[in-house]
Amino acid sequence: MTLARTVPDTPAPRAARFAHLLVATCALAGVAMELAVAVTDGPGQAPTHAERIVRLFSFFTVQSNVLIGVVSLLLAADPYRDGRVLRVARLDAVLCIAVTGIVYNTVLRGIGALTAAGPLSNLLLHVAAPLLAVGVWLWVGPRPRVGLATVWWSVAYPLAWLAYTFVRGAATGWYPYPFLDVGELGYASALVNAALVAVVFLVLAGAARWADRRLPGAA
Repeated sequence: MTLARTVPDTPAPRAARFAHLLVATCALAGVAMELAVAVTDGPGQAPTHAERIVRLFSFFTVQSNVLIGVVSLLLAADPYRDGRVLRVARLDAVLCIAVTGIVYNTVLRGIGALTAAGPLSNLLLHVAAPLLAVGVWLWVGPRPRVGLATVWWSVAYPLAWLAYTFVRGAATGWYPYPFLDVGELGYASALVNAALVAVVFLVLAGAARWADRRLPGAA
């Protein structure tokens, strides 16, 4: 027999639920807008309609918004939710959406339309979701949750995405971002750019661990 956990619904958990729900709504709304256009607008620049859908979900932007959206929904349902897998997923979600915001606003802004659904979707995916996600993590956590093992496990996903991007790009000739386009840049430059993004991720992961140990506990 197990005892049910009883947690009083104090103002702090209520605020945490609202904050997580706001992040989830922002991120998933942007993804939904892009998916709606991809589903209804035909193949676009892709050779087939199915390929267009695959390409949509191959973008790191879309994946990071889906990840932060799902994790935020779980925390909106229960701000006290915990577990090894959730700790890695939460850190990954925050770091990946932060990288999305940083790379877009320092490298990709202004080079062309990155979102088929238009300016609102672009704002939600590349600006609002990253800012809100990081702000909510700093405010309501949950914290402490970032151990050294969590940091190292969090690196697995972005490395897997980079490997997938280069392998699929070699097979199809399509790359989601110009700075990873081997056809235009060559492998040397594309790999250097990928390494720079990986370094940004690791620096942010180290900063997250530092902040997690020093900020007040939350939820």
